[in-house]
Amino acid sequence: MCYSNFNDIIHSIINMDADVITIENSRSDEKLLSVFREGVKYGAGIGPGVYDIHSPRIPSTEEIADRINKMLAVLDTNILWVNPDCGLKTRKYTEVKPALTNMVSAAKLIRTQLARAK
Repeated sequence: MCYSNFNDIIHSIINMDADVITIENSRSDEKLLSVFREGVKYGAGIGPGVYDIHSPRIPSTEEIADRINKMLAVLDTNILWVNPDCGLKTRKYTEVKPALTNMVSAAKLIRTQLARAK
């Protein structure tokens, strides 16, 4: 789902037969995610975009890890799926490959940190 205010449709989203939904999130500073936590218990997975694919800039591992941590401040760890915003086909391979490599590295870093915190 791209750039939407989910407050008006959250109950329809909850009633969908989906294991995971993905949403454009990278430009919202996690504001779109609050509806999935506040007042509504959403049990399926959520894949908010951890980096903006509309920019040719390649985000660093640290930048993506910071975004994931901000998402974890809003979402439970068991429902967060790490993925880019949709639309990778609009980017060149030379942009996508290093950005995805950094995204995977950031996800591994966060998983390690969460495991140590237990």
